[in-house]
Amino acid sequence: VLDAIDELGLEGETVVLFMSDNGGLSTSEGHPTSNLPLRAGKGWLYEGGIREPMIIKWPGHTVPGSVIDVPVISTDFYPTMLEMAGLPLDRSQHADGVSLVPLLKRSGTLERDALYWHYPHYGNQGGFPASAVRMGRYKLIESFEHERLQLFDLENDIGEQDDLADENPDKVREMYELLQRWRREVDAKLPTPNP
Repeated sequence: VLDAIDELGLEGETVVLFMSDNGGLSTSEGHPTSNLPLRAGKGWLYEGGIREPMIIKWPGHTVPGSVIDVPVISTDFYPTMLEMAGLPLDRSQHADGVSLVPLLKRSGTLERDALYWHYPHYGNQGGFPASAVRMGRYKLIESFEHERLQLFDLENDIGEQDDLADENPDKVREMYELLQRWRREVDAKLPTPNP
């Protein structure tokens, strides 16, 4: 793709955004790909399912080879592209996303306290209906099937092996309230029990 853009003489005016839509397969039937040290894969709200590689090339604005370690989400693409094109942002069209331009230009940070995911169904990869919120180094996952909350410190446990929920009830309460409020704000549909 990059070669074709270059051959057409469009390299200086073309932005390229590349991101996987989910982590590699890590199914209940087997593990055709490995996401280690991340836990699980596609269809799961553990890091193996939601932490994907992303590359943004914006000639004249991004520094080639630079790395940004701020967590972002795919809903950030639309407001980012609008700002890159010099078009006005419209919160009614991109309620969940924020522009990544301040990060890309190294001119500021993102105006966001948390990231949210909602996966209210079963998938053929073995994942369960759940919601999650990430706030800084912590991620809380609510499993609807198991009726449980899990808390992970991603800074010290990227593989999400050590559930800290019982040890940190205040952090669990704070993050669960955020998650519930976000679901109400976006009118998230919740699963009904399967009899």
